[in-house]
Amino acid sequence: MANESTVTIAVRPLVEYVFRSGSLEGGFRAAVSLTEGTKAHQQVQKQYGEGDQKEVYLKAEIPCGDLLFVVDGRADGLLAGEDGSLTVDEIKSTAGDLAAIREDTYPVHWAQAKCYAYMYAKANGLSEMGIQLTYVQLDTGERKQFRTRAGMDELETFMDDVVQQYAPHARLLRNQRRERNRSIAALAFPFPGYRTGQRKLAGAVYKTIEEAVGLFAQAPTGIGKTISTTYPALKAMGEGKLNQLYYLTAKTITRTAAENAFALMEAQGLQARVVTLTAKEKICFREEVRCTKEDCMYADGYYDRINGAVLDILTNETQLARPVIEAYARKHRVCPFEFSLDLSYAADVTICDYNYVFDPKVSLQRMFAEQKKETALLIDEAHNLVDRAREMYSAELRKSSFLALQRAYKQKSPSVSKAAKVVNAEFIELRKQADESFRVDRAAPESLLQRVEAFAEAAERELAIDPSAAGQAGAPGSPEAEGRELLLQTYFDALHFGRIGKLYDERFVTYAEVTREEVRIKLFCLDPSHLLQEMSKGFRSRIYFSATLSPMGYYRDMLGAGPDDYTVSLPSPFSRDQLEVIVVPLSTRYQDREQTRGPLVRALQEVTRGRPGNYLFFFPSYAYMNLIYEDFAAAADKGTELLLQQSGMTEEDREQFLAAFVPNPEPGRTFIAFAVMGGLFSEGIDLVGDRLTGVAIVGVGLPQIGPERNLIRDYFQTSGRSGFDYAYVFPGMNKVLQAGGRLIRSETDHGRLALIDDRYLQPHYARLLPEEWR
Repeated sequence: MANESTVTIAVRPLVEYVFRSGSLEGGFRAAVSLTEGTKAHQQVQKQYGEGDQKEVYLKAEIPCGDLLFVVDGRADGLLAGEDGSLTVDEIKSTAGDLAAIREDTYPVHWAQAKCYAYMYAKANGLSEMGIQLTYVQLDTGERKQFRTRAGMDELETFMDDVVQQYAPHARLLRNQRRERNRSIAALAFPFPGYRTGQRKLAGAVYKTIEEAVGLFAQAPTGIGKTISTTYPALKAMGEGKLNQLYYLTAKTITRTAAENAFALMEAQGLQARVVTLTAKEKICFREEVRCTKEDCMYADGYYDRINGAVLDILTNETQLARPVIEAYARKHRVCPFEFSLDLSYAADVTICDYNYVFDPKVSLQRMFAEQKKETALLIDEAHNLVDRAREMYSAELRKSSFLALQRAYKQKSPSVSKAAKVVNAEFIELRKQADESFRVDRAAPESLLQRVEAFAEAAERELAIDPSAAGQAGAPGSPEAEGRELLLQTYFDALHFGRIGKLYDERFVTYAEVTREEVRIKLFCLDPSHLLQEMSKGFRSRIYFSATLSPMGYYRDMLGAGPDDYTVSLPSPFSRDQLEVIVVPLSTRYQDREQTRGPLVRALQEVTRGRPGNYLFFFPSYAYMNLIYEDFAAAADKGTELLLQQSGMTEEDREQFLAAFVPNPEPGRTFIAFAVMGGLFSEGIDLVGDRLTGVAIVGVGLPQIGPERNLIRDYFQTSGRSGFDYAYVFPGMNKVLQAGGRLIRSETDHGRLALIDDRYLQPHYARLLPEEWR
């Protein structure tokens, strides 16, 4: 890594920091009306003359007080004039009206071009450079250009001013990183000693980062995976092997565990800025998310205030969790969600959901290649990423959205209405051709993709219009406002559909569901491994860890392991006599459930008989759980307390559910909670000691048989792997392992585990159980 007084930064993030201004909606309109149109760039570059150059890499060193800026970037074009002059060409594409773009509309684009002009002039000893902005209309190919010339003195003054404006931010980061690295060097492991297996896991994480490869680690429940991965990663950071760390997870409770781990290390001297990203819907200050300057004072003028807000919070805080971000967002009147995203680029550690790295819809696009090279990913509960990735890399559209827009925009925007009508016609044709309610194609729907792209461009032009200026804003809940919300949502859906269409290959299928009321078409990702690999490219290291990466070969395959990536699997640190395992050979298959209903209730009663305490009974579905709950409640002993998981529980509901598992229960008290495998309570929760006495797992967790799972099965079967295992058995047994893992969480825990299904006695299923369960 570079000297700590060297600031290495690309042109684009530098000028975006210095020149951004306006409201969030203004920023959104700029984003939708000035897209990065690769085709438009290429069309312009194809018409360059023989002496012109395209994609010219440039780099310059600029001293600024005690800092040395190393700025680099790639100019779109370098044009040679007949008189020997040279001009930098910066190309921008737009779906909007070129007439709305004036010479002074986007100062950030002039700034970007001037940076390139300065760097080329300095490197080649030129006294003057031409500067050109070329705007291209995506639909028509029409162009609009603005030109100027600047002497080297002017360019040098401009560049010095840019780096001076960025310098306070750079200086703050430099000083904090010095402080951070000193604190990490002195940081001891935050517990008196390592648990069994912890040192081995920590060593594997450090070695993985040191060698810039990947790691797949299976570490049993209770070993302390969070501290065993974060501590060695911080040590690598302190030694200059990393500059940033992303802790990725799928659940709120595991994000909290990560926050607690960094707070624990801070209490022992760590000085690091740790930011937690919270979903926009949760952190938004408004009841309804509406990011317009008319509706939200935190969106209006956001970019005018954000740099001050970032400097303030980074100067005064280290643990940037949701309450802290909200407090500073109110203080500086900035959107808390966008504020947290801006902080993530400057923080040492970011704790967030998987999608901020792996989802092409919401990934942190401003993270540039140089930053990725100095960043490691810690991917917690990595078994969850397989199905989450399928969701991220799939996209669907519904006929009803386009029909509604066709009608709503008939008068207001004929171009939007016409584009929606064309897409709706594709759905109508699909319905006519469908000879069954579920139709599968192995190829991408090219005709639909073209029409969806045209719709997105029409929607983009409409969304780029300021609704208040056009008198179309409408009050919240009005037809005008609802129409715009539907257009915005369908626009994003169309963009995602087109984006996934460009990723479509042999790992996808297209399927359509046709009913009387609706036609739904989905680009379905069967195998996400390749795309996970692509999205994580450029990061220094990727550490995937979970208590249940079993079988390891399946997870390495599905998560896109490289040939040089390491694997480590650690044994349980707990003794066998802490866990009593009972196998009850009843059939819980769908066709046998009515017949085994009574024996199952009696088996569950037997689990708690003679051993009062707190119990969790897990079922493969809500329907099965509710069925057995009714019979069990009717037959339960007097005084037995029962609780039933409900679908759609809020965080408050969830906390109340867990609070019912009281420590030190009264003698003779039996409390039983019924829950669903793979749900809120089957992973990521800690019920230590006598808060949990026993667990019963009904069934082997297989996902419900359905069209999507069968498509996955058929794909892997034809590619030489066990399709039924990949689609059903491995995901199902992972739910079993997670649910059973709730029981023994510490060296002092004891409990009873009942596995209720005759398949647990079959070798194919038994071999997937942990050694201590057999």
